[in-house]
Amino acid sequence: MKTYDDIGIQIPQVHLPKKGTDLTKWAVIACDQFTSQPEYWQKVEKLVGKSPSTLSLILPEVHLEQPGEEERVQRIQSAMSDYLERGILQPREGLIYVERTVDGKTRRGLMLCLDLEHYDYTKSSASLIRATEGTILSRLPPRMKIRTGAALELPHILVLIDDPGRTVLEPLAAAKPGLEKLYDFDLMLGSGHLTGCAVCPDLEAKVVAALRGLARPETFAARYGVGTDKPVLLFAMGDGNHSLATAKAVWERMKPEVGLEHPARYALVEIENVHDEGLAFEPIHRVLFGLRKDVLASMRPFYAGITYIPVPNAEMMIRRVDEQKGPSQLVGMVGGRDGKAFGVLEIAKPSSNLPVGTLQAFLDVFMKENGADRIDYVHGEEVVCKLGAQEGNAGFYVPGMDKSDLFKTVILDGALPRKTFSMGEAHEKRFYVEARKIA
Repeated sequence: MKTYDDIGIQIPQVHLPKKGTDLTKWAVIACDQFTSQPEYWQKVEKLVGKSPSTLSLILPEVHLEQPGEEERVQRIQSAMSDYLERGILQPREGLIYVERTVDGKTRRGLMLCLDLEHYDYTKSSASLIRATEGTILSRLPPRMKIRTGAALELPHILVLIDDPGRTVLEPLAAAKPGLEKLYDFDLMLGSGHLTGCAVCPDLEAKVVAALRGLARPETFAARYGVGTDKPVLLFAMGDGNHSLATAKAVWERMKPEVGLEHPARYALVEIENVHDEGLAFEPIHRVLFGLRKDVLASMRPFYAGITYIPVPNAEMMIRRVDEQKGPSQLVGMVGGRDGKAFGVLEIAKPSSNLPVGTLQAFLDVFMKENGADRIDYVHGEEVVCKLGAQEGNAGFYVPGMDKSDLFKTVILDGALPRKTFSMGEAHEKRFYVEARKIA
């Protein structure tokens, strides 16, 4: 495989399902979605049945830390070997240009491998590839169990580039009519349409040259108003932060035994341009399940000044949070106080530049003090309102962030508070199609 160490990428050998495979049943959504909605995964299981599917090759996180987890991991790793031996998965080398259309929007992406030697997920990282939000280290061990010893990786990782001149992906979009089509099909359960095309060698060379252009220190310094001695950030995590961190952790553990020329040094990802009109940043809301303490009573001594403002309905709550201005920060609250009540929390002296960061600082302490059975991070206003209104729960609605601020914020301030933003809502997340051998 060709590698370009200066920009931290490798041209991958990708395994795709053989011709004749029902791709709608083959492709399933990222494993970390719908973790509080098991009914979604039940629908997936029913739809797939016994057909070849990436469902057999992943562990939906709705099953994490549930009885039978070890057996599930063993079945997954056995299925990987079985799919390879039976020729269900077949190899091809080269970049893949992808287009995902959902809800009237089209996102453009490119499948390639990132070099984990150029990646550091700590908050103070100055590496070429960086996390954009805090990594929860306790979330890595169960994921490492799945990757360790696995024959394949299947990526739902989306990584961003800051390419205002549209030099990397957009030329591929223009050339799409002349590219070999590798797959073209509808995704299950209303998640849109996916197309993948092979990138020819001439275009591959142009992609590499364009990425090198973005990584020039003088170009980087001028774009962000920093000195030329500031380390270049070329790739910033979008979705799948913990998946890439898991790959890094497994690689660091393997490296002393296998050396640097091993496929596990690299991770297959999809890169997207943060300036793509089809790419939207959505907020990630919070839900507490099984409250053991009064949330508001716990908040008052934590914050220097906090006020709970009742509102008549969800629409009013959402509008006030989304339209907030001024030095105070607003967060919506569902339940947790008067059953299905809606309210707005006004925090007079926020501890973070973003409301989600100010809220998360409290939730971390609240959970450490066993204030609730568990916390989940959910997409969509309907989901947070529905789950938050259930007895014994509390939901928190937070505003989104402007995607154009992402790179400069990470460069100047380091990683954002975890679960700050999402690239689209749950049903818009990446589906597993491609696989890559890592053993």
